[in-house]
Amino acid sequence: MDDDAARRAAVDGAVKRFLTLVGTGRPDLLEGVLEIARAADPDADVDGARAELDRLASGVGDYDDLVRRLYVEEGFHGDREDYYDPRNSSLTQVLARRAGIPITLAVVCIEVGRRAGLGLEPVGMPGHFLVHPTGALQHLDPFTGEMLDREQCIRRFRESTGLGPEVPFDDALLAPIGAEAVLVRMLTNLRGIHRSRGDLAELGWVLRMRLGLPGVSAVEVAELAEVRGRRAAFREAGELLEEWAEVLPDDAAALRRHARGWRAHLN
Repeated sequence: MDDDAARRAAVDGAVKRFLTLVGTGRPDLLEGVLEIARAADPDADVDGARAELDRLASGVGDYDDLVRRLYVEEGFHGDREDYYDPRNSSLTQVLARRAGIPITLAVVCIEVGRRAGLGLEPVGMPGHFLVHPTGALQHLDPFTGEMLDREQCIRRFRESTGLGPEVPFDDALLAPIGAEAVLVRMLTNLRGIHRSRGDLAELGWVLRMRLGLPGVSAVEVAELAEVRGRRAAFREAGELLEEWAEVLPDDAAALRRHARGWRAHLN
């Protein structure tokens, strides 16, 4: 097996394990995030990542300890120089580089906290992911290590989304979300990055994982079909669209029309 074939097989393995994991409906967040890292880099040291999370949690007794350990002693920080570097969406890379984006840094905080017996909840505020220490009035900004009150959270929201005061802030945006929603957001971030770069190989595995989670849109299905079609897998593109036409009845006509378009290339 040549190197390219070996890499494809490794990526396929990561996708298969991810889909099995999320197929339970209650996926383990860390395991899902690590499979994303392995799809991005089949050589990713996931066992080393688990060991590093254990090490980071050693001696952490409360939330102040957690913030001090990660952001002062260990130097974790948000990557302001190249925010859209795909490595910022890989947990193994974030642990190695000590740099990431809010969502992956949030996973570091949550997993270190879990090992230390501290409860932290993921909060998918639009534009800027946060972490909520269970029972606390404040939220942790994983990008900076700062604790934010409600008004500061609103300020982060407006800064990151560009929305002004004419758009009211709904406190529901500060509600915790589940592991599935975290994984959807991570994959959505990666989808945007690889689509903008025109990297079909990377976009393909990201979309395959995304289609295993709730809330799939017809646009995402059509995009994966396009990835396959542009690589001359016309039959597979058509079959994918036909399959999802049964799942998304409101979009069935458009999906079947796209399917016929790709199958026309077989003639």
